[in-house]
Amino acid sequence: MKKKVLAELEKCYSIAPLQYQGAPHILVAAEKTDRCILFDAQGKEKATVWEGPGGVMTMVQVPGTDGQFLATHKFYSPNDSKEAKIIIATPDGNGKWEIRTLVELPFVHRFDILTSNGKNYLIACTLKSGHEYKDDWSNPGKVYAAQLPEDLTGFGSDHQLELQVLKDGMLKNHGYYKVREGNLESSLVCSDNGVFRFYPPEETEDTWTIEQLLDTPASDATMVDLDQDGEKELVVLSPFHGTDIKIYKKMQEEYQAVYEYPEKAEFLHAIWSGSLNGKPVAVIGHRKGARRLMAFTWSEEKNNYTFKTLDEDCGPANAYGYSLDGKDILIATNREINEIAMYTF
Repeated sequence: MKKKVLAELEKCYSIAPLQYQGAPHILVAAEKTDRCILFDAQGKEKATVWEGPGGVMTMVQVPGTDGQFLATHKFYSPNDSKEAKIIIATPDGNGKWEIRTLVELPFVHRFDILTSNGKNYLIACTLKSGHEYKDDWSNPGKVYAAQLPEDLTGFGSDHQLELQVLKDGMLKNHGYYKVREGNLESSLVCSDNGVFRFYPPEETEDTWTIEQLLDTPASDATMVDLDQDGEKELVVLSPFHGTDIKIYKKMQEEYQAVYEYPEKAEFLHAIWSGSLNGKPVAVIGHRKGARRLMAFTWSEEKNNYTFKTLDEDCGPANAYGYSLDGKDILIATNREINEIAMYTF
């Protein structure tokens, strides 16, 4: 494995892939007031998408577009996000992006676009619904949704997308991960209430389906078939910004813990699953204590799950992996040291 620092970005946080001008790119944006950077897949800086305002928790490309994407703006912390919103960033073809409001949604933390039967659906998760003082959690978060029109040109601060509430009462509604199984896309959402899976409508007039996988308080989760038995395990970080990494397997129709990381990892945050060096992997990072970036895999020799430390004292907020020219690449926003890093395997 080889590490390369791509850029320094204060409180670097969000990462997303972007297909733009016929080639794969990577977006990286800041949690606090700083810029959003566009890199090519080799890690070369190509453009500054915006200089501010920051507060970017999530970025997602609009399907079928050349470089248009949605992003959160002005989510600076759980205590400073009353002005948070989802924006539309549209490239002009000359290296600049037009920024318009899609919807103002206080405390919006994670969102995504799911495609079902050719229709695109926005799912948006608010960490909380309001507060009166610092660290006030008395107004739990919600999960919202809307069908996303193919053409977003009509939206702005004066004409915003209307959302419906799918689920409320979601205390510390933090974790989000898209799960793909064949052509089916669904959403893992984690809160103090547990881990939930949201399925978009199969037909336009249908409703969303919500399934509860765990009632354990959770901060983040992903699903990946680490032991390659044909069924995905559930990898869970808990509780909120917590210390415990557990792997669950589905047995007798419910998820049961089969592995626990032997240490307490302070402020768990980064989570990504995919393939590195030809093996299914869950990459996890934490932002306090040893501040490690780690890869969890299945060991045939030990007949158990195992982990490897990829980097130390880096404090990753998020990670994202992809393949390029026969090599596996992992991008991490090492927030605690203001470092955007590329790891090549």
